[in-house]
Amino acid sequence: MVTLNKRINISVSKEARQTLVALAKRDVVPQATKARHLLERALEWEEDSVWDTLAQNREKKGVHFVSHKKAWSL
Repeated sequence: MVTLNKRINISVSKEARQTLVALAKRDVVPQATKARHLLERALEWEEDSVWDTLAQNREKKGVHFVSHKKAWSL
């Protein structure tokens, strides 16, 4: 069967495998589909963490903020 998705092989603990099997059964999806979905969510969380760190680094104490109305008024 031809697929456009790249396949990867991973090794997981017995507990992780059991959890994956249970979640796939619960959601009535193949285990590979559930694993892909969980991996995608984990990557989104990691990305959010990076953006949060970046935003926190940009926050500065003692900075004067200008209101939206004042910034756009002539």
